Amino acid sequence: MDINQTYRPGEVVYIIIRNPHAQDVAQVQQAAVVENPDAPNELALFLHETYFPLSDEFAIYRLENDAEQAYQDAFGNPEIGGEFYG
Repeated sequence: MDINQTYRPGEVVYIIIRNPHAQDVAQVQQAAVVENPDAPNELALFLHETYFPLSDEFAIYRLENDAEQAYQDAFGNPEIGGEFYG
């Protein structure tokens, strides 16, 4: 299924995003699904005042709890000294 058919403009989603300058730093961030201003008929994620083309390269979650659980599964729980797996 085309990822652009899975989401609708205006939908709020949660993604796990890594800091591009420090690969051992990741966090769950809220993003908005919007119409891509650079590509008609496609969607984008709007995050940190930047548009990212919506693709399956992002781990996208509709619920914040699901994103937090995936984060803990991948990176461990920092409060109890979790391991970094990425």
